[in-house]
Amino acid sequence: MSTRPHPRLEGPTAPPTSTSPAEPAPGPSGSGAPKVVAEGVPSAVRLNPQKGDGRYPVAWLRITAPKGATPTAASWCRCGRDLFAAGHRKVLALIEDHAAHRDRCTLRSSQEERNAA
Repeated sequence: MSTRPHPRLEGPTAPPTSTSPAEPAPGPSGSGAPKVVAEGVPSAVRLNPQKGDGRYPVAWLRITAPKGATPTAASWCRCGRDLFAAGHRKVLALIEDHAAHRDRCTLRSSQEERNAA
């Protein structure tokens, strides 16, 4: 009994015999217009459609209060402010100071004046 040859499952594929370039598939209406992408997907790269209102973060307050541990807080602002507090009373004082800094900060007040103009 003779065995039939098995097709190769591994290795490089044979190169194509023709050298013609690929042709675009006809459109759904039968025209020769190429279909760029799936329907409903924009074919051109768009700019970010979300336009901000001109505001951006200037100051951050980070509070950490794990259960059973000492609470900590850090207040940071782009104007150069960088404060840290540990303990209940000091954290509460830093929170109040951070809120007051929002009214005093030169970066924030100048930003609000620019937005009003």
